Amino acid sequence: MRLDKFLKVSRILKRRTVAQEACDGGKVDVNGRAAKPGCQLKVGDLVCVHFATGSLTFRVKMLKETVKKDEAAEMYEVVNSL
Repeated sequence: MRLDKFLKVSRILKRRTVAQEACDGGKVDVNGRAAKPGCQLKVGDLVCVHFATGSLTFRVKMLKETVKKDEAAEMYEVVNSL
C-alpha cells in the first residue's frame, strides 16, 4: 500500500493531499529514511511523521484499503509520541 494512502486510511493525517505534501516536504520517514508518497509500505515498517509540535513514530500492523473509523487505530501500533 502507498504511504500517502495508509496515512489517510489509518486517519493519522486527515486527507491524502496533506499526506502527499508531508512526504514531499521531508516530514515522513520510513525505517529511518525520508519517504516519497508512493513508497510501498509493508507490515512491520517503522514510520515517523514529524509535526510542528512534535513527532509520532508507529509500526504498521496491517494494511487494508478501507476501514471503519473505529478500526483505524488497529492498523498501527504507536512506538513513540513526542
